[in-house]
Amino acid sequence: MTDTAAAPRLLENYVAGAWRPAAHASGTLDVINPATGAPLARVPLSGSEDLNAAVSAATAALPSWRAVSTIARAQTLFALRARLDARREDLARSVSTEMGKTIADARAEVARMIEMVEAATAIPTTMQGYVLEDVSRGIDAMTIRQPVGVCAAIVPFNFPAMVPFWFLPFAIACGNTFVLKPSEQVPLTQQIAFEELHALNLPPGVVNLVNGGREVVESMLEHPDIHAISFVGSAPVARIVYERAARAGKRVQALGGAKNHMVVMPDAVIDKTVEGIIGSAFGAAGQRCMAGSVLVTVGAAHERLLPALVRATEGLSVGNGLEEATDVGPVISCAARDRIEGYLERALAEGARLPVDGRSLPGPASGLSPEGAFIGPTIVEAVTPEMEIAREEVFGPVLAVIHVASLDEAIAIVNASRFGNGTSIFTESGASVRRYQHEVEAGMIGVNIGVAAPVAFFPFSGWKDSFLGDLHAHGRDGVEFYTRKKTITSRYYSDGQGSEAYFIES
Repeated sequence: MTDTAAAPRLLENYVAGAWRPAAHASGTLDVINPATGAPLARVPLSGSEDLNAAVSAATAALPSWRAVSTIARAQTLFALRARLDARREDLARSVSTEMGKTIADARAEVARMIEMVEAATAIPTTMQGYVLEDVSRGIDAMTIRQPVGVCAAIVPFNFPAMVPFWFLPFAIACGNTFVLKPSEQVPLTQQIAFEELHALNLPPGVVNLVNGGREVVESMLEHPDIHAISFVGSAPVARIVYERAARAGKRVQALGGAKNHMVVMPDAVIDKTVEGIIGSAFGAAGQRCMAGSVLVTVGAAHERLLPALVRATEGLSVGNGLEEATDVGPVISCAARDRIEGYLERALAEGARLPVDGRSLPGPASGLSPEGAFIGPTIVEAVTPEMEIAREEVFGPVLAVIHVASLDEAIAIVNASRFGNGTSIFTESGASVRRYQHEVEAGMIGVNIGVAAPVAFFPFSGWKDSFLGDLHAHGRDGVEFYTRKKTITSRYYSDGQGSEAYFIES
């Protein structure tokens, strides 16, 4: 019997204002639905010449786009915001289908994506410079901001909608042109986003999308006509990106991995704390760079918290993220699931216990596809700070629990990590909060909040191995990153002020 089912469509790149096949691809990869194992599309592994075409288009578009007024650029982003808002559900269902997260998580991600565009519409204010009259008699000084040039971003699988928009709207609002390389595992959501960008009738080349893998990334890092690179991914790759792009003279922001700690004090409000921990550790199946993956219980908090936390974790439903009742969807791939299970096996070998073991999922009768990349929420107890499960980024629905006697010990454990992305403390004590936020070595702090990711108007400010660079993503840092300052000192002789020498004491 002949199989007449249509083959999954081959995705195209978006270059110079049009959808184009990758002309120099070395091959293709299947885009897989992690809940079912079914192929969704084929993504081309574009070559360096495909990237060159996008960069050439961005370079050609730069003078005309830079000449567009900041107010007109902001109005363009208002139009983009409206178009994305009209496609909210399409975008969310795409995120859930290709990445696996629950539809509720996906809708929240799309809301954050749109929030980034909203923040970028403020560019007539946030891109302003400053002026000082009479730095010396008859002499004025002012600093203005101008675009950096052609900017590029390399983004991960875990936020197909939001993370590309940490960069794109801020870059083009500041007058730059832009080249995006989405993750080859989840390229479909940005196809929708670029459909809406295309409908804006931007000058051809202002925004470009190149699908691909390692060849495109390496070409981006070395390309002489790319002036700024943004990256989100694992810590080892972030370091490579940072070092190679900086060596090539580019402006770089490289966001790496994380091992985020949640500290629970004895006075924490238990029911609300459990809610915060569950959402942080198991939301998006733990595949967030802001996921709380280590729980540090202080003193009597341990016995107050653990029974309620175990019960709540056992009550979570695992399934296809598109089903409204699902609490935890699949991880991104079966390979990721197997890697996570390897961490659990090694933790058991080191003496840990699993009061909730997510490897024990119901069989096919439950409706879970045998081809799906499912692993349930898992709690690992009797963990010590030296164990691998407490040190390394697992990137799955796994929560390691460490018990300590004091806040001093908790802070020491947090600060011993080579990562410094985010951390949270659960307590009603203002004194504990003040000390914690002052002493912990992490860039984002939550107080009775499980996921301390900032809104678009504040920077995503990781520390240590979680971030390499000087200027963070979005917020004021986003505008700083995508602009260069130019300072002008001026005087005119026709104003009758005389010829006093210009002197500024340094």
